[in-house]
This record gives sequence, C-alpha cells and structure tokens, in this order.
Amino acid sequence: MSKYDFDLFVIGAGSGGVRSARLAAQLGQRVGVAEESKPGGTCVVRGCVPKKYLVYGAEYGAAIEGAQKYGWSVGEVSFDWAALRDSIQTEVDRLSGIYATILEKNGATLFRERAEFVDKHTVKLVSSGKEVTAKTILIAVGGRPWMPEIKGYEHAIMSDDAFLLDSLPERVLIIGGGYIACEFAGIFAGMGVKTVQAYRGSRLLNGFDPEVRVEAGVLQENNGIDTRYNISPKEIKKTTGGYIVTFDDGSKIGTDLVFMATGRKAHTKGLGLENAGVKVDESGAVKVDKYSKTSVSNIYAVGDVTNRVNLTPVAIREGVAFVETVFKDNKTAYDHTQIASAVFTRPPIGVVGYTEPEARQKFKDDVTVYTTSFRPMKNVLVGKSQKCFMKLITQGEDEVVIGIHIVGDDSPEIIQALGICVKAGVTKAQFDSTCAVHPTLAEEIVTLKPREPNKTTVVS
Repeated sequence: MSKYDFDLFVIGAGSGGVRSARLAAQLGQRVGVAEESKPGGTCVVRGCVPKKYLVYGAEYGAAIEGAQKYGWSVGEVSFDWAALRDSIQTEVDRLSGIYATILEKNGATLFRERAEFVDKHTVKLVSSGKEVTAKTILIAVGGRPWMPEIKGYEHAIMSDDAFLLDSLPERVLIIGGGYIACEFAGIFAGMGVKTVQAYRGSRLLNGFDPEVRVEAGVLQENNGIDTRYNISPKEIKKTTGGYIVTFDDGSKIGTDLVFMATGRKAHTKGLGLENAGVKVDESGAVKVDKYSKTSVSNIYAVGDVTNRVNLTPVAIREGVAFVETVFKDNKTAYDHTQIASAVFTRPPIGVVGYTEPEARQKFKDDVTVYTTSFRPMKNVLVGKSQKCFMKLITQGEDEVVIGIHIVGDDSPEIIQALGICVKAGVTKAQFDSTCAVHPTLAEEIVTLKPREPNKTTVVS
C-alpha cells in the first residue's frame, strides 16, 4: 500500500488540470482534484467561452442593421442585456457540470474547495481543514486579472466582473490595450454602449505584428470606439453621476463604468508554495523546466500559472505531456513554438508564427513579406468601410512560410488551418500552387503578392 492518499493531486480544475487528472485516472492512478471555484477554470467560467458568446451577441446589432441591404425588413430592434447574460451563465453552469462529471466518471475525487500547500507532499483543504497527501502534485490554478492600485482603484471592475453586470452602462471606460481590453471594447460598443478605450502605449496589442497593431486601431475606430493613446490612469473618483478618471497627462474622462483590463498574473498568492519549496518568478508565476517540473522533484505545473503561453489549448497539451512524462515513463516536452491564436475583436484577428520584427531579427535580410488589404464582399453591399488585412512572412530561398497574420472576418477559423501549414514548414510556392476557393475571403492567402519595395511599418 502507498503511504500517500493519492498518486496525483491536482490543484485547479481548469482545462489543463482536468485533462491531466482524467488521463492519469484512466491509467489507474488514484487522483484527487481541488477547485475553489466552478470546475472548468478560466476558459469555461470567466474567459474564452462566455466572452465568445458576448462577442456573438455584440455582432447581432450590426448584422441586423446590415440585413436591410440584403433585402430583409427589420422592425423595431432592442437589446436585453439580462437575457444574454443569464443565457450565457446557464451554459457556463452546464459546461462546468460536464467538467465535474468527467472527473467523477473517470474515478477522480473532486474536492470543491481551495487547497494550499503544507509541504511538498501535503495539501490542506481550506474549507474542511482536511489534509491530504500525494506522491505527485500538479499546480494548475491558472491566472487572475490584475489592476494597478491607483487611488480609487476599488471603484473599477475587472474582466471576471464584466460577465455578471446587473445592467449595461450608458458609458464605459476600458483601460488597457491588450487582447482582453480590445475584445471587451468591441463587445460594449456593439451593444450600444458609448465606449472609450485608454492605453498607455502608442498602439494596441503589444507583442503583435506592427501592421496588425495598426489595423487593430483602425477596426476599433470603425466600431465607434474612442481610442486614446499614451495615457495612464492616476485616480478614479466616484461622483454623483458616475466616475471621473484622471490620467497622467492631466486629462479627465467621465464614465458610468471603469473596466480595468491591465493584465493577468499567476494565481499563486496564498497558495503556500514556500512551504513546499516551489520557486516562482518576479511576477509570481511558477518556474518550470521543459517537462513542466518545478524546483521540487515531485511537483509540476501546467497552464497559465507558469506564464509560458497562456492559452487554453496549450494548457491541455502541457497536461497531456505531463501525464506522458510522469505516469507513462515517456518524457515529453510540449513544443511552444508556432502556436496559432486569435483575438476576438470585431472583426477578429488570427495569427501564427513570427511577427516581421521577430523574423528580421532572427533571419536578417533573408525575409520576404507579402501583404494585401481589401474590402470583403459582405461589406461592399452594406457600405461598410472595414477592410481585411493579410500578411505572410517567408524565410530563405525556398520561402518557407514562417508567419501569417490576418485581420478580418473568420480569421480565427482560417488561422487554425494555416497553423498546420506553418507547423509543417510549407513554402510560398506550395501556397501559390493551391487553387483558390472563390469567392471567399480566405482565397487571398494563396494569391498574395510581395509588399512594395521599401515599404515598411514601424510601430513602437
């Protein structure tokens, strides 16, 4: 008999934790899982899934308006925030229940309470006070929103709160320029809220390709979002009519709701990692090697808590690799390169591979860039000015495709397939030899021409 209560104990029942627990349990391991919130984690409960539903909801307003140009008669239109909010939460509860069922059906024991480390083999279940031991422990607690503690910051909400608002405000100020800020700005604007987005940088979406960053600013403006650059908040003051936010340049913005979308951090505060000897970096993220092992030999970590690539599918893949390594004696490290991802702005953004600055830094002049910008068919009939932008980056004489960036309708769906091409090392010639599907937006990716000589875009 083992001297431990469990062979594996997982702290966190998000996507990475549940996948790891299920696979280990299927191998006959005794598995325990602790979750302080709803099973499903950030993605299901307060992230990808409910956010995507909000994006869908925001898109209907413009679609209804544009439908008249396509011959549809439209009567009086109204939007019911509470109806959408409650429908989404019903679906969140359903999906969360599925996650719990997956664990239980595969023989894992689910503890619906917070767990904290006592030592490297022991965790304490906080609500019940029970202590349990495990041979191996997996940290999969994810991340949480973070906001700067400026004066009056307690008056602001974060992304977790946005899904449960009692009512929509007439005005919202979103502070931040990352993907969460950009997505929620598009959501609120699409629902008829007067939206201001304030960002400390000169362009949105830091870390993305420079030309994508330019396009992101354009699409926000096309959605009626008042985007302000190069300003940082200093104080939030509550007034009888809402809030006044003062910025470092002396400007002030009045609003009914302040939404801080200023980043996320690993959810390790108070987890007791020091009791187990687990090392973290300066931001609180758990340090791991390529096999997801921490500084303690029997403790591993996957997902956003490690701050490697903070995407749900990546957490799942890391969880699979963890089980292969620890329980199947098959040391497996997940490859974090060339991962396709999307930003669900309106329209969305899909990217995979190198940005142009990254490519030129690594390969110098051995890089060729192809771009196009055009108005999709759907937008022409309704008189919508929003264009689609595509960029393809190649390297070497064979012109291996090393980066693709798309801003436009259906780009997340397109980039999923194109991610396979980049991962497989497909060349530009192979793209060109592929017959286009006409008329589609995606056909442009196999007809791209080189960017004009000496045309470059520099964005700080």
